[in-house]
Amino acid sequence: MTNATFIPRQQALTNDEIKQIMRENNVKFIRLQFVDINGHVKNMALPAEQIDKALNNEIMLDGSSIKGFRSIETSDMYFYPDRTTFALLPWREKDGANVARLICDIYNPDGTPFDGCPRNNLKRVLEEAKKLGYTMNVGPEAEFFLFKKNENGRPTCVTHDAAGYYDVGPDDLGENVRAEMVATLQKMGFEIEASHHEVAEGQHEIDFKYADALTTADNVTTFRIAVKSVAAKHGLHATFMPKPIFGINGSGMHCNISLNKNGKNAFLDESRPYQLSQEALWAIGGVLKNIRNITAITNPLVNSYKRLVPGYEAPVYLAWSAANRSALLRIPAKRGPATRVELRSPDPSCNPYLAFAAILTAALDGIKEQVEPPLPTEQNIYQLSDKERKKLKIESLPGSLLEAIDCMEKSPIAREALGDHIYNEFLAAKRTEWDKFRVVVTEWEVDKYLERY
Repeated sequence: MTNATFIPRQQALTNDEIKQIMRENNVKFIRLQFVDINGHVKNMALPAEQIDKALNNEIMLDGSSIKGFRSIETSDMYFYPDRTTFALLPWREKDGANVARLICDIYNPDGTPFDGCPRNNLKRVLEEAKKLGYTMNVGPEAEFFLFKKNENGRPTCVTHDAAGYYDVGPDDLGENVRAEMVATLQKMGFEIEASHHEVAEGQHEIDFKYADALTTADNVTTFRIAVKSVAAKHGLHATFMPKPIFGINGSGMHCNISLNKNGKNAFLDESRPYQLSQEALWAIGGVLKNIRNITAITNPLVNSYKRLVPGYEAPVYLAWSAANRSALLRIPAKRGPATRVELRSPDPSCNPYLAFAAILTAALDGIKEQVEPPLPTEQNIYQLSDKERKKLKIESLPGSLLEAIDCMEKSPIAREALGDHIYNEFLAAKRTEWDKFRVVVTEWEVDKYLERY
């Protein structure tokens, strides 16, 4: 089997090279993948013999069947494969036969990019940043839980183990599963930096190397599929739900962000305090200024706000610090090319294409408007009283999806980040989600009120 299962973005394959790899690896099917507005991966599987049509952008899809895409009157759309994303799917290999994938952009029949495609939208925002001289790198830290399944194969909320932070076997029952996940991702070209058991029972983290924003968004979607597929092979369910269990830590996706300009890290200035450039401080100011208005994008579920509460290591307070992990934004210790800002609020349920577009737009707003951030906060914000936080002018993230939606609806930055089509469809979908949630009678309500009233 060839080792060329993943091609770095700067090494786009030709059509002939793709077909050669498919022959060498006995590829029987090719999956054309894309994501919808919610970040769910969708795909169409083609027999390998149809690869020429796929590479020539001749494969169509019904956009009216994808939530938030097109109406039935204008439903015809086309897959445009990105040749830098060609990869074999290791978990699909069977008896020497393989399945490959290509991540696609969605285009209109007239050959223009569809503005409701999240990947196209991120490309648009990155192009706007490029006009200002900037590119963005992102390094995500996505956490997930491993749960047991019941006798019918359905996921439960029973954790796979009872281990804790950095524990080892035999307490950490996920060692072998994580090892296979790492090996699978490495086969697909990921550079894995670390893997370990997280704080909560059954919770895990696998960190992969940062890359440009588009590559990283592709990697996040691939990562989630790979993790779930390997877990399923072990009879387990992997979930990126932010807060599946009350009383223990939820899962975040801290995003380490840096901007490059003229081939150098624009956040580094060794002559200034913290070795942070003025541009870095303005970017921090922009994120703090806009974060409440884009939180519905970085934390898109009703359940996301069960994680964003004090006491479980999730950042909820709008402050920044050189080291303090109770602040929303933290500056990790490494400097030089590794100088970066860590945004700690996003969770792994987000659509990475939309989240990165929103974060970048917020940071660039800070740079363009020269938004000065407040002084860094080095004390434990969790231990401050409401009065003390008010005195320091430290605000909080939205406390519910409804509050986040209301903030987003008033934000020109959110609309700029998503474009009109996605902005309107996203808000409509989230309001529907909230309306469905608010009428549900929960177990907590029954336990609390049934006997008493």
